[in-house]
Amino acid sequence: MEDIVIIGGGICGCSLLYELSRYKTKVLLLEKENDIAIGSTKANTAIVHAGYDPEPNTKMAKYNVLGNALIQKMCVDLDVLFKRIGSLVVGFDETDRKTIEKLLEKGIANGVKGLRIIERDEMFEMEPNLSREALCALYAPSAGIISPWELAIAQAECAVKGGAKVQLNAEVKSIKKEKDYFILETSNGEIESKYVINAAGTSSDLVSQMIEDKFFEIHSKSGEYFLLDTTESGIVNTTVFPCPSALGKGILVSPTIHGNVIVGPDSKSVERGHNECTAAGLAGVKKGAMRLIPNVNVRASIRNFAGIRADAGLEDFIVGESDKVSGFFNIAAIKSPGLTSAPAIAKDIVSALKKKKDLKFEANPKFVSKRKVVRFKHLEAKEKETLIKKNPLYGTIICRCQTITEGEIVDALRRPLPPHSLDAVKRRCSSGMGRCQGGFCGPRVQALISRELQIKENDIPLDRADMYIITGKTKNEKEGSL
Repeated sequence: MEDIVIIGGGICGCSLLYELSRYKTKVLLLEKENDIAIGSTKANTAIVHAGYDPEPNTKMAKYNVLGNALIQKMCVDLDVLFKRIGSLVVGFDETDRKTIEKLLEKGIANGVKGLRIIERDEMFEMEPNLSREALCALYAPSAGIISPWELAIAQAECAVKGGAKVQLNAEVKSIKKEKDYFILETSNGEIESKYVINAAGTSSDLVSQMIEDKFFEIHSKSGEYFLLDTTESGIVNTTVFPCPSALGKGILVSPTIHGNVIVGPDSKSVERGHNECTAAGLAGVKKGAMRLIPNVNVRASIRNFAGIRADAGLEDFIVGESDKVSGFFNIAAIKSPGLTSAPAIAKDIVSALKKKKDLKFEANPKFVSKRKVVRFKHLEAKEKETLIKKNPLYGTIICRCQTITEGEIVDALRRPLPPHSLDAVKRRCSSGMGRCQGGFCGPRVQALISRELQIKENDIPLDRADMYIITGKTKNEKEGSL
C-alpha cells in the first residue's frame, strides 16, 4: 500500500512529488500519458508572475507571491533555465490608468515587492518598440521567464532518484474509498493508498467525481500563440501585457527563456481535450500584439500552438482536503498563475498531510535536492574541448538549430523517466525547438531513442502514444520497388 498517490504529472503534481520526496513517505505519481508535463504545463506562456493580479486574501494571491519567491532558488538547485526580466502592464488612456492603479493597490496588499507606475519616458526607455499611443505602465521587477516543462521534469527526476515512484500510461479509471484507505483502478491495475491527491488538471473534476464529490466542474479555455524565431529577439526586453479584462491577462509579447519571442494568448471556451489553432484566433492574437508592439513580426513564427486552461468559473484555486471524503485532496482549477504558484501549493499540501497521524514524515536521507545538466552551446570553448575529450558524443551535433549534441540527448535518455517520444526528448534538451522544428534532427533523434532504449523506430511517437511517425516501409527491400 502507498502512503500517498498523486494523480497528474503536470507542474503541480511534480512539485508535490518533489516536496514529498524529502521524506520517507511512500509516494506514487500516476500520469495517464506517456510522459510528464504533457498537458497545460507544456503549452503556456512560461511566465513567473509577480502577483499583482489576484484578489487579495485569496489562495491565488498567497501562492503566487510565495511561489515567485521560491522558484528562483529551486531553478538554481535543479539547473532549470529561469530569469527575472520584469513585466509591464501597459495603459493607453485614463481608464487604463485607473485599472493600473488598482493593480498597484492589489499588488501592495499581496506583498509584491518593487511595484511602481512608470510614465512615458521611462516606459519607452525600457521598451523602445512599444506603441507611441501608450500612456503609462505598471512595472513589476520580480516577474520572470522560465522553462515550465523543464522544471516539472527536473522535480520528477530528482524525486525518483530519491525513492519516489512514477507510473506513466496509468490512467485512473475509478476510485473507491474503504474505511481508511482508497482503491484506485488504473489502466495498469489496482493500487491501494492511504491518501489521494487530485492534481489532474483539466480532468480534475472527473477525478473528483469518482469519489462522488461534484462541487466543481472544469470548463476548458483555449489560448492560441505565435512562437517567433530567435531573429526577433530584442523586440521586447520585458514581458509586456495590456490591461487585464474579464477574459484574462490579455495578449502579451514576451521574450522566452530560450531566446525566442512568444505572442498570445487569446481566450475562448472549448470542448474538453480540444486545443486547435484557428485562422481567426491567430488573427486576433496578431491584432492584440500589434496594439502593444506595432512592429512585431508574426511572419517570423516558427510554430503556432494552443494551450488549455482548467477554468472552474471560480475566482480562486481549489486547494485542500475534500469536505466530503477525508484523505482526498484537490489541487484543482489551477489556471494562471498556476505555474508560479505550484511550489507554494506543494508546501501547503505537505503541511496539511503532516497533520495526519497515520503518516510519518521522517527526513529522507536519499533526498536529491540538486541536479546538473550539460548545455553544450552555453559552454566556453575550453569547456567544450574538455567535454568532448571525455565523451566524444558531445562532439556530434544532432540539432543544428539549437546546437544540441548527441551527448546531451543520450544523457536525457539515461536519466530517470527517460523520454520515449521525439517531443519528450525536446522537453528535456531542446532538440527540435529551433527554426526547422525538428525537420532535420527528428529522424536522428528517433534513431537515438531506438538505440538507447531498444525500441523499434516505428514504435516511437512524435509525442503522445497515438501520434505515430512511421506507418510502414515505402519500398520492398528485396525488389527495390514501391
